[in-house]
Amino acid sequence: MKEDGTLKDNEFISNELKNNLELNNSPVAIKLVHHKEEISEGIERISEKVRHCEMVKKASEGKKFYGTSEDQTCKGGSAVLGLEDLPINIETGEFYYKLGRFKTIGSGKRAMDKVSKISSKIYAIIYSPLELSDFQPDIIIIIANPKQAMLISQAIVYTLGGRIEANFAGIQSVCADAVAGPYTTGKPNITLACSGSRKFAGIDDSELILGLNGENIGCTVTALNLMKKD
Repeated sequence: MKEDGTLKDNEFISNELKNNLELNNSPVAIKLVHHKEEISEGIERISEKVRHCEMVKKASEGKKFYGTSEDQTCKGGSAVLGLEDLPINIETGEFYYKLGRFKTIGSGKRAMDKVSKISSKIYAIIYSPLELSDFQPDIIIIIANPKQAMLISQAIVYTLGGRIEANFAGIQSVCADAVAGPYTTGKPNITLACSGSRKFAGIDDSELILGLNGENIGCTVTALNLMKKD
């Protein structure tokens, strides 16, 4: 791996986040790849078929890889990330209705209409611990407890003020809420995970998910160092 400025910056940012927040796992760098040629030779394709949330968890534990739609077993998550078309039974709300998540197909449809989706066609997604990333992340995901999420929220509003507007519905959390939403709006999001990510990726009952825009993560890290922590 090339020791360029981007890698050194990501190493610094990751260490600052880990130290200031006392994280158990690494922040995860997400890169949305539009063309195969954008993937560096040193990044290998994942060797198993799993869900996006499971890929995020693996990256938080130190693994670096990329995955295409063929590697994604949760097709709803894959679709909102721009890797493939949304299955019709998910788009209509029927899928979550049959799982018992909604009283009617109509309420499921209304929820799905509000789910964040990436409209451009994505070839693959690179997943990496932030400190091992030699690329500019589109999104940085942090698996956090409530206090760590509080500190990140305080850091985000430290300079400009304002409010954190969380957007979630308890479904498609690590994919739509933590990646597609921040990517399309440019704004951070806090989400409470979902049944799938807790069951398959092992997100603990005490944990939630933060999706941060990689373009302005430096401001957040600077604020974490400047603000007073009780």
